[in-house]
Amino acid sequence: MSKISLANFEYANAKSAVEDIISLFDDNNREGLRDTPKRYIDALYQFLNPEPFEFTTFENEGNDQMITLTDIPFYSLCEHHLAPFFGVAHVAYIPTSRIVGLSKIPRTVDKFARAFQNQERITQQIADYLQEELNPRGVAVILKARHLCIEMRGIQKPGVHTTTSAMKGVFETDINARQEFLNLIK
Repeated sequence: MSKISLANFEYANAKSAVEDIISLFDDNNREGLRDTPKRYIDALYQFLNPEPFEFTTFENEGNDQMITLTDIPFYSLCEHHLAPFFGVAHVAYIPTSRIVGLSKIPRTVDKFARAFQNQERITQQIADYLQEELNPRGVAVILKARHLCIEMRGIQKPGVHTTTSAMKGVFETDINARQEFLNLIK
Protein backbone atom coordinates (compact mmCIF):
# COMPACT_ATOMS: atom_id res chain seq x y z
CA MET A 1 0.00 0.00 0.00
CA SER A 2 1.72 3.16 -1.09
CA LYS A 3 0.61 6.36 0.59
CA ILE A 4 0.86 9.72 -1.11
CA SER A 5 2.46 12.74 0.45
CA LEU A 6 1.57 16.38 -0.08
CA ALA A 7 4.91 16.84 -1.85
CA ASN A 8 3.98 14.51 -4.73
CA PHE A 9 0.21 14.93 -4.62
CA GLU A 10 -1.13 16.01 -8.01
CA TYR A 11 -3.94 18.11 -6.55
CA ALA A 12 -4.85 19.98 -9.73
CA ASN A 13 -5.10 16.78 -11.78
CA ALA A 14 -7.20 15.06 -9.11
CA LYS A 15 -9.52 18.08 -8.79
CA SER A 16 -9.96 18.17 -12.56
CA ALA A 17 -10.82 14.45 -12.63
CA VAL A 18 -13.49 14.90 -9.95
CA GLU A 19 -14.89 17.90 -11.84
CA ASP A 20 -15.09 15.73 -14.98
CA ILE A 21 -17.01 13.02 -13.13
CA ILE A 22 -19.45 15.51 -11.59
CA SER A 23 -20.03 17.16 -14.98
CA LEU A 24 -21.27 13.82 -16.34
CA PHE A 25 -24.22 13.95 -13.96
CA ASP A 26 -24.72 17.58 -12.87
CA ASP A 27 -23.62 21.18 -13.27
CA ASN A 28 -20.16 21.83 -11.72
CA ASN A 29 -21.01 25.51 -11.39
CA ARG A 30 -24.07 24.94 -9.23
CA GLU A 31 -23.46 26.56 -5.81
CA GLY A 32 -23.69 23.31 -3.84
CA LEU A 33 -21.17 21.58 -6.14
CA ARG A 34 -18.74 24.43 -6.77
CA ASP A 35 -16.31 23.45 -3.99
CA THR A 36 -17.16 19.73 -3.95
CA PRO A 37 -14.08 18.59 -5.93
CA LYS A 38 -11.76 20.25 -3.40
CA ARG A 39 -13.71 18.86 -0.43
CA TYR A 40 -13.77 15.39 -1.98
CA ILE A 41 -10.03 15.33 -2.69
CA ASP A 42 -9.28 16.67 0.81
CA ALA A 43 -11.51 14.00 2.37
CA LEU A 44 -9.92 11.21 0.33
CA TYR A 45 -6.44 12.44 1.16
CA GLN A 46 -7.24 12.55 4.89
CA PHE A 47 -8.95 9.15 4.86
CA LEU A 48 -6.28 7.35 2.84
CA ASN A 49 -3.43 8.68 4.99
CA PRO A 50 -4.06 7.55 8.59
CA GLU A 51 -1.75 8.87 11.26
CA PRO A 52 1.44 6.81 11.49
CA PHE A 53 2.13 5.21 14.84
CA GLU A 54 4.82 3.28 16.65
CA PHE A 55 3.80 -0.27 17.53
CA THR A 56 4.72 -0.02 21.22
CA THR A 57 5.21 -3.27 23.11
CA PHE A 58 6.03 -4.04 26.72
CA GLU A 59 7.51 -6.96 28.60
CA ASN A 60 4.86 -9.51 29.45
CA GLU A 61 4.87 -10.03 33.19
CA GLY A 62 3.51 -13.57 33.19
CA ASN A 63 0.15 -13.17 31.44
CA ASP A 64 -0.63 -16.25 29.39
CA GLN A 65 -4.33 -15.51 28.93
CA MET A 66 -6.21 -14.07 25.99
CA ILE A 67 -6.29 -10.29 25.47
CA THR A 68 -9.35 -9.24 23.48
CA LEU A 69 -10.55 -5.92 22.06
CA THR A 70 -14.10 -5.92 20.70
CA ASP A 71 -16.27 -3.64 18.63
CA ILE A 72 -13.44 -1.58 17.13
CA PRO A 73 -15.13 0.62 14.50
CA PHE A 74 -13.52 0.70 11.07
CA TYR A 75 -14.20 2.32 7.70
CA SER A 76 -12.81 1.42 4.31
CA LEU A 77 -13.39 1.92 0.59
CA CYS A 78 -14.28 -1.04 -1.63
CA GLU A 79 -11.55 -1.37 -4.23
CA HIS A 80 -14.07 -2.63 -6.80
CA HIS A 81 -16.62 0.22 -6.60
CA LEU A 82 -14.91 2.89 -4.45
CA ALA A 83 -18.00 2.71 -2.23
CA PRO A 84 -17.61 2.78 1.56
CA PHE A 85 -17.87 -0.26 3.76
CA PHE A 86 -17.81 -0.09 7.53
CA GLY A 87 -18.24 -2.20 10.61
CA VAL A 88 -16.46 -3.50 13.66
CA ALA A 89 -13.34 -5.55 14.27
CA HIS A 90 -12.81 -8.01 17.10
CA VAL A 91 -9.16 -8.81 17.78
CA ALA A 92 -7.52 -11.14 20.29
CA TYR A 93 -4.08 -12.49 20.97
CA ILE A 94 -2.44 -14.73 23.54
CA PRO A 95 0.94 -13.24 24.43
CA THR A 96 4.31 -14.87 24.85
CA SER A 97 7.13 -12.49 25.90
CA ARG A 98 5.59 -9.14 24.76
CA ILE A 99 2.24 -7.38 25.10
CA VAL A 100 1.15 -4.41 23.00
CA GLY A 101 -0.15 -1.03 24.13
CA LEU A 102 -3.92 -1.45 23.80
CA SER A 103 -4.40 1.62 21.60
CA LYS A 104 -2.15 0.01 19.00
CA ILE A 105 -4.75 -2.63 18.15
CA PRO A 106 -7.35 -0.09 16.86
CA ARG A 107 -4.51 1.79 15.14
CA THR A 108 -3.51 -1.46 13.43
CA VAL A 109 -7.09 -1.92 12.23
CA ASP A 110 -7.05 1.62 10.78
CA LYS A 111 -3.61 1.06 9.22
CA PHE A 112 -5.07 -1.60 6.95
CA ALA A 113 -8.71 -0.48 6.63
CA ARG A 114 -8.09 3.09 5.50
CA ALA A 115 -7.31 2.28 1.89
CA PHE A 116 -8.89 0.96 -1.29
CA GLN A 117 -9.43 -2.51 0.08
CA ASN A 118 -11.48 -5.66 0.37
CA GLN A 119 -12.62 -7.00 3.71
CA GLU A 120 -10.94 -10.37 3.34
CA ARG A 121 -7.55 -8.75 2.83
CA ILE A 122 -7.91 -6.36 5.78
CA THR A 123 -8.76 -9.27 8.08
CA GLN A 124 -5.71 -11.25 6.98
CA GLN A 125 -3.38 -8.23 7.07
CA ILE A 126 -4.32 -7.41 10.67
CA ALA A 127 -3.75 -11.01 11.76
CA ASP A 128 -0.44 -11.30 9.88
CA TYR A 129 0.84 -7.97 11.22
CA LEU A 130 0.04 -8.81 14.85
CA GLN A 131 1.51 -12.29 14.48
CA GLU A 132 4.72 -10.86 13.03
CA GLU A 133 5.07 -7.97 15.50
CA LEU A 134 4.19 -9.85 18.71
CA ASN A 135 5.05 -13.48 17.97
CA PRO A 136 2.16 -14.50 20.26
CA ARG A 137 0.79 -17.99 20.84
CA GLY A 138 -2.04 -16.98 18.53
CA VAL A 139 -4.04 -14.16 16.95
CA ALA A 140 -7.76 -14.06 16.10
CA VAL A 141 -9.43 -11.39 13.98
CA ILE A 142 -13.08 -11.12 12.97
CA LEU A 143 -14.50 -8.24 10.91
CA LYS A 144 -18.22 -7.71 10.50
CA ALA A 145 -19.18 -5.02 7.99
CA ARG A 146 -21.86 -3.49 5.81
CA HIS A 147 -20.90 -2.74 2.21
CA LEU A 148 -22.60 0.14 0.40
CA CYS A 149 -21.78 -1.55 -2.91
CA ILE A 150 -24.31 -4.23 -1.84
CA GLU A 151 -26.76 -1.83 -0.20
CA MET A 152 -26.87 1.09 -2.69
CA ARG A 153 -26.12 -0.48 -6.06
CA GLY A 154 -26.23 -3.89 -7.69
CA ILE A 155 -28.43 -6.18 -5.62
CA GLN A 156 -29.54 -3.30 -3.31
CA LYS A 157 -29.99 -5.30 -0.09
CA PRO A 158 -29.71 -2.98 2.94
CA GLY A 159 -28.50 -4.38 6.25
CA VAL A 160 -26.52 -7.33 4.89
CA HIS A 161 -23.42 -8.01 6.98
CA THR A 162 -20.27 -9.70 5.73
CA THR A 163 -18.17 -11.50 8.33
CA THR A 164 -14.56 -12.53 7.74
CA SER A 165 -12.10 -14.21 10.07
CA ALA A 166 -8.42 -15.02 10.33
CA MET A 167 -7.07 -17.38 12.98
CA LYS A 168 -3.37 -17.88 13.66
CA GLY A 169 -1.50 -20.19 15.98
CA VAL A 170 -3.46 -21.57 18.91
CA PHE A 171 -6.74 -20.06 17.61
CA GLU A 172 -6.36 -22.22 14.52
CA THR A 173 -5.37 -25.43 16.28
CA ASP A 174 -7.13 -25.33 19.67
CA ILE A 175 -10.93 -25.42 19.54
CA ASN A 176 -11.14 -24.28 23.18
CA ALA A 177 -9.15 -21.09 22.51
CA ARG A 178 -11.22 -20.39 19.42
CA GLN A 179 -14.48 -20.97 21.31
CA GLU A 180 -13.40 -18.70 24.18
CA PHE A 181 -12.74 -15.92 21.67
CA LEU A 182 -16.09 -16.46 19.95
CA ASN A 183 -17.88 -16.40 23.33
CA LEU A 184 -16.14 -13.16 24.33
CA ILE A 185 -17.21 -11.30 21.20
CA LYS A 186 -20.90 -12.23 21.44
